[in-house]
Amino acid sequence: MSERPWLRHYPPGVDWFMPLEAKPVFALLDDAAARWPERPHMSFMGRVYRYRESAALVNRLARGLQDIGVGKGVQVGLYMPNCPQFVLAYYAILKAGGTVVNFSPLYSVPELEAQVADSETDMMVTLNLEPLYSNIAAVAARSRIQRLIVARLEDALPTVKAALFRLTRRKQIATVREDAAHMCLRRLLANEGDVAPVAIDPAQDVAVLQYTGGTTGIPKGAMLTHANLSINAAQTLHWDPSVKLGEEVMLGALPLFHVFAMTLVMNAMTLGGGKIVLMPKFELEEALRLVARERVTLMPGVPTMFTAILNHPRLDRYDLSSLKSCFSGGAPLPSEVKRRFEERVKGLVVNEGYGLTEASPTVASNPIHGLQKSGSIGLPLPRTEVLIRDLDDPDRDLPLGETGEICVRGPQVMKGYWKRPEATAEALRNGVLHTGDIGYMDEDGYSFIVDRAKDLILVGGFNVYPRVIEEAIYRHPAVREVTVIGVPDPYLGEAPKAFVVLKEGQSLDAESLLAFLRGNIGKHEMPRAVEFRDELPKTMVGKLSKKELVEEERAKYEAGGGVATDAAARERS
Repeated sequence: MSERPWLRHYPPGVDWFMPLEAKPVFALLDDAAARWPERPHMSFMGRVYRYRESAALVNRLARGLQDIGVGKGVQVGLYMPNCPQFVLAYYAILKAGGTVVNFSPLYSVPELEAQVADSETDMMVTLNLEPLYSNIAAVAARSRIQRLIVARLEDALPTVKAALFRLTRRKQIATVREDAAHMCLRRLLANEGDVAPVAIDPAQDVAVLQYTGGTTGIPKGAMLTHANLSINAAQTLHWDPSVKLGEEVMLGALPLFHVFAMTLVMNAMTLGGGKIVLMPKFELEEALRLVARERVTLMPGVPTMFTAILNHPRLDRYDLSSLKSCFSGGAPLPSEVKRRFEERVKGLVVNEGYGLTEASPTVASNPIHGLQKSGSIGLPLPRTEVLIRDLDDPDRDLPLGETGEICVRGPQVMKGYWKRPEATAEALRNGVLHTGDIGYMDEDGYSFIVDRAKDLILVGGFNVYPRVIEEAIYRHPAVREVTVIGVPDPYLGEAPKAFVVLKEGQSLDAESLLAFLRGNIGKHEMPRAVEFRDELPKTMVGKLSKKELVEEERAKYEAGGGVATDAAARERS
């Protein structure tokens, strides 16, 4: 490969050699509050938090956390949807010296228990909502969690909405136990905010344990340092030279517990003094209403979000003219969706990039202003190198145009996997991250992914690991063998499909199996279809093989004109 071919076509206004300062992640908020104290930081269901208010609350919460033992070496979990308390707790845990562990509200109780044990999480911050609280309380009762810190959603609402919420949504408000293991988050705010300073080494101290399947499909914690996260926020923010610091408004519909939103929505916007319009989850009508009312300028999303917006039957009723740029990630963006979206909002750029949890996550992106290549993941971010390595000789770079493993070197690459030295050694070789994705780089320095070495399934932007589903299905007493693959889905991009062989003399139908799986895996992990077979493809050594099934499903999809033709059982939420 020639020396950094992307430099010849780097977007105007972006310097690949730009200086990038490694700093504690909580300093992003401190610096923004000092520079823009009266600017809105967060907007949530009508309530606005200004930067000075967010910073003051973080200081008080950090001091309260220190008073109950949070400091270096203490893992504190966040288990909640998007809300102001998520953002405040995130920065407060880090300022207290602790490490954040993100837990998905989509996880089942067994999945939560496994992550608590592996991450050595001792405290958990959650909301007083059902079934969220009940799930994590059940986990806490039989795990190493010593204390549940429970925030009240109504505390984040305007006064009138808070009263209405308590009155009309009473069944959704959990009854929180009162004992030594439970604490209301408000109690931790009852101080002057005099945080005991903690010495942070940004390059070495782990800020977040972000769980991922990595290159093996076995969930493990990527150790993301303060430097990884603060630098990736800066790389992402400065990729768009047209961003106006202290003025932008970003829609926060992507879940903050996911690394994509953690960096792009929360950290990058906080660094840039922007306003984050938080949504507990993406709901089409409400998202469109917020874009119009709040005059949103930036909207990150996954392809399913953009598809849903385009297919809204009354889209013309909403004023989307404030949007300047959208960033798509989590799954490949169909070129037709990009084209239609940009036609719908004049002057808007829908940009696609590439990232992974192990890189905090953003690695490359098409230019916001400059040449965008359809199907490409774009150019490396500042100070980031994308390398194409020989599959048979992983230390050898391949020439431009040749296909190999996509590898990454840059300041956003993780420190390693938590308590997984062998997996770390496999993924990181001489400071280079081996992604497991297969692709090539063209003569202009643009990279293209052509295959995925992992078995990972991308369901609407969420990572779904076949092994998790397979293990849950294997628990059914009638199942002998199972293989799960991703099949094309016109809305989600991909969806899981299970191929099952039953034990001799046993009977089982798809609906019964899906009913068995509910509660044992997350909703996003539920198979779209179940197909029963007499036998499954195997390799010469007897291992179950997915390759043949993937080819069959792709052929069926193409024969059906790009429409999923399998009529087997579908899980409906």
